Amino acid sequence: MCFVCFVVRPKKFNDRPFPYHHELELAVESLTNLGAGVARVRLDAEPALGGPALRSLATQGEGWVVFVPFALPGERVRARIFRNHANYSEADLIEVVTPSPQRVAPCCPLFGACGGCQYQNLAYPAQLEWKRRHVAELLQRLARIEAPVNPVIPSPREFGYRSKLTPHFSAPRRGKINPAVPGGARETISPGSAAASGAPATTARMPPIGFLRAGSRFDLVDVPQCPIATPGINATLEEVRADVHARMSHGQYVLGATILLREAREGVVTDPGAEITEEVEGVALTFLARDFFQNNPFILPAFTRHVREQASAGGARFLVDAYCGSGLFALTAARAFEAVAGVEVSPTAVQRATANAAANGIANARFVAGDAAAIFAGLEFAPRDTAVVIDPPRKGCDAPFLQQLIEFGPARIVYVSCDPATQMRDLSILAPGGYAIETVQPFDLFPQTRHLECVITLARTHGFPD
Repeated sequence: MCFVCFVVRPKKFNDRPFPYHHELELAVESLTNLGAGVARVRLDAEPALGGPALRSLATQGEGWVVFVPFALPGERVRARIFRNHANYSEADLIEVVTPSPQRVAPCCPLFGACGGCQYQNLAYPAQLEWKRRHVAELLQRLARIEAPVNPVIPSPREFGYRSKLTPHFSAPRRGKINPAVPGGARETISPGSAAASGAPATTARMPPIGFLRAGSRFDLVDVPQCPIATPGINATLEEVRADVHARMSHGQYVLGATILLREAREGVVTDPGAEITEEVEGVALTFLARDFFQNNPFILPAFTRHVREQASAGGARFLVDAYCGSGLFALTAARAFEAVAGVEVSPTAVQRATANAAANGIANARFVAGDAAAIFAGLEFAPRDTAVVIDPPRKGCDAPFLQQLIEFGPARIVYVSCDPATQMRDLSILAPGGYAIETVQPFDLFPQTRHLECVITLARTHGFPD
């Protein structure tokens, strides 16, 4: 099995401990939580050479670390160094000499080039086990907590599950391809609307419409179809690509753009401002197509059911959803509580959540726009009878929020996170604040990728605020 390198030689290359494009044969020990294979190389000092001699010998638990994307644990591989850091190196996978028994053929011809998936070459049961291990490792390393981690709840669909896709493109301009420059002008578009220029473009080829190339921050890979997206999205993607290419040929784009495709009850929507409805456990949730909403609808019923059961397990009568958005957790959990309060700093999200409660006939839920400096102010729920659900953005909770949560002192906290690393960081603050872990339950909302959701239930260990 041979692989192609995509990394361009940097202008300045640190050649210690390896020269540029030095090739090694490595034994891969494990995976990082970013999906790269981990190998180790022993560096033996030989002063005659002016530095360490390099041996292509993997060593268990010692030696210089080399990360090799798309290499799997248990494999022997040939790899080519492209970057040296202070305490590890990165290498391209050149050849799998001895494959893992868990290696499978990826179904996507772009796997390894497109940066969207990391695990299409790994059997699905093994993906789940490695994700469980990563949660356990982060829990020990970042939170300094020893706790069992439950097996990952699998997605009902391994492919064809993603209900939102956002391909990008850079537009032709004056006969050249515009690079996707970070911080540069970009827009979200829908077919039929575009920024028009006064002069036609003169390009010999169309720019790619797709996603970032693996290992690159700027280069895009053309993606005609995406196997993790729903069939409906792939059918619409074909139409949208044809429309964009036609407009490009007439010079109608002067800026790079992001295309939005979202599938819901109404079908596939491409207008970012369109209202769409997703149904979860019999609750219809309406929101804007551009809004955040979990994009694996097939696992959502099990996901929300677990959150509800964990929040109510200790006998709490009241629920606070502290990052309520359009009401996903608050409204699917309302049946298990006397009263529910959703808190959001976004007034428009509060309006949508309130309208969703009314549309579903849920009378025991109310939503308020909370001040970030006093998120729990005005709540009439007794802390000893209250559970709090938090589902923060990828960056996790900020310190003022965590302090307010500790001071409020609910009986239970159900912490939902799409980034276990920031979740574990926050646990290191919550644990000394009087909370202990009851359950750690990962969910695989994103098969074939390194991403997952983790739900951790915490119970108060002592006393309640007056």
